[in-house]
Amino acid sequence: MKVSKNVVFRLLLSLVMMIGFASCSKKSSSKSASRATGWNVDSKKAAKKQEAGPGLVFVEGGTFTMGKVQDDVMHDWNNSPTQQHVQSFYMDETEVTNFMYLEYLDWVKAVFPPDDYKDIYDGVVPDTLVWRNRLGYNETMTNNYLRHPAYAEYPVVGVNWIQAVDFAKWRTDRVNEAVLEQNGYLKKNAKTEDVTADNAFSTEAYLMSPSTARGGSEEIVLQRPKGRAVKGKDGNVQEQKNVYAQRSSGIIMPEYRLPTEAEWEYAAAADVGQREYNIYKGQKKYPWSGEYTRSGKRQNRGDQLANFKQGNGDYGGIAGWSDDGADITNAVKSYAPNDFGLYDMAGNVAEWVADVYRPIVDNEANDFNYFRGNVYYKNKIGADGKVELITAENMKYDTLSNGKVIARNFPGQIAQVPVDEKETYLRQNFDKSNNINYRDGDKQSSRYYDFGSSDSDDAKQKEIEKMYNSPVHNVTTDSLGKMVRKYDRSSKRTTLINDKIRVYKGGSWRDRAYWLDPAQRRYFPQDMATDYIGFRCAMSRVGSKSDKRKTPRN
Repeated sequence: MKVSKNVVFRLLLSLVMMIGFASCSKKSSSKSASRATGWNVDSKKAAKKQEAGPGLVFVEGGTFTMGKVQDDVMHDWNNSPTQQHVQSFYMDETEVTNFMYLEYLDWVKAVFPPDDYKDIYDGVVPDTLVWRNRLGYNETMTNNYLRHPAYAEYPVVGVNWIQAVDFAKWRTDRVNEAVLEQNGYLKKNAKTEDVTADNAFSTEAYLMSPSTARGGSEEIVLQRPKGRAVKGKDGNVQEQKNVYAQRSSGIIMPEYRLPTEAEWEYAAAADVGQREYNIYKGQKKYPWSGEYTRSGKRQNRGDQLANFKQGNGDYGGIAGWSDDGADITNAVKSYAPNDFGLYDMAGNVAEWVADVYRPIVDNEANDFNYFRGNVYYKNKIGADGKVELITAENMKYDTLSNGKVIARNFPGQIAQVPVDEKETYLRQNFDKSNNINYRDGDKQSSRYYDFGSSDSDDAKQKEIEKMYNSPVHNVTTDSLGKMVRKYDRSSKRTTLINDKIRVYKGGSWRDRAYWLDPAQRRYFPQDMATDYIGFRCAMSRVGSKSDKRKTPRN
């Protein structure tokens, strides 16, 4: 059968058009017309999704009943059930381990040698003496728990709240430093080979002024060419330079931080595991399903599902059986994860959260991403009109109530100051930098508040009229540099609650099963540490609430 030339021509024409359309669609995948201006823009930026940082798992946000405990035998009256909504976020799969924290110590020791920066290194070292007991022999843990390889995957303890916050800041910078190196914005291996106290990397300092980050070294902070080389008007090939990573690049991760109390409780409860349609099928007492602490599965029937104290003198069962496999802490991932994939959200060690403690969660003021502890800061601008970077000469230290000295910030970071009228004037959502006492601790919430009266400038009167009359221990240094500790021995104090008391959640190896309930809450001074409180980090989610298509059943 003969085919006419006209038919062959039409087939060839159709084939050419198909190839042309395919190539056009391929080209337009990276460049497209803006729906705002009609200009050609890089559409890849508009579709980039956040990736989970090292060690983190995704926790899809939602609504839950916060503070709903099944038992209140302590009669604390601090677990008022409130309906809260938490945005999606990421959380550490496990508690921060000794190995993870030792990486922090090794970096600080290498970059800030103790011979020159003694207070920096001493300020980040955990308190190993927390293991001591007047009537117990625990010197083995005192000497070995932090550094011996046998305990490498055990949760770190002896870390106070301030140290945990500083670890999260350090982790943010190290993760972003590695990301920028992988993407060609920083010299390869500079994070280990070329780092000193004078050029340590800070994420915020890089974003604010990349040309001066890492000591302003052009050999370390690289200007990455943007896209392909293009021809100039003179016909010569030119590369687009002076391109640094920005937030809009989509590769710099949000900060690691401590989770809020609402986030921690929501993640620990993991009610998503018993969801059907848009409701939860009942309330769980523990991070796992069921009302019991023992496993009902045939292969490990009778074993405890978490590491906790089972009774007087019973921290791990009898020899040859061992209900929970541990007497002190246990290696992370020793027990099954909850329905979010998080390990040890009950038992092992209790965990610091970000919140300042108050007896009541004020859902009347807010029921979205609840958090008490906001103190807003801004970058400090120097006399030259530029942001002021911390150096060895201008860095500051804080002396805690127990006498421990901690560096407020590291060289290379941006100095911070509280926000002022420039940011707060005529705002409705906040009117000052420190919002810790809002509706619970400020004068308006105390019994001394007199509507219409002016605030007294008398410091003594303010001390008498403050809502939480807690002890005030004072530590100062005399003219000879000797530390002077003044312990508050007043008999008129009525509470231990103040602005430096932080919430910690979850039971520990020292606690009875009562404290394994995710809704239980306790508090402890932020500058003190114990052998049963550790921590894990969280990271905010940017973008969509979920990546997965919704289904009515699990």
